[in-house]
Amino acid sequence: MESGPAIFAGMVFALFGGGLLVWTAARVRHREPVAHGVSPVASATLATLAALITLTLGAWCLTGL
Repeated sequence: MESGPAIFAGMVFALFGGGLLVWTAARVRHREPVAHGVSPVASATLATLAALITLTLGAWCLTGL
């Protein structure tokens, strides 16, 4: 019964992290800003870090089943 919320949370984290990582890579590849008004390197680094953290949280939720 407790695995339902863990599966949901894990999938939400994994989908968000994967989407953010793909979006950041596409923006960097096309040399477009990841965030307006911020250093391109800093914004890409921060977005990649956030994506990797959420992917890790998703994996942690799904492996705890």
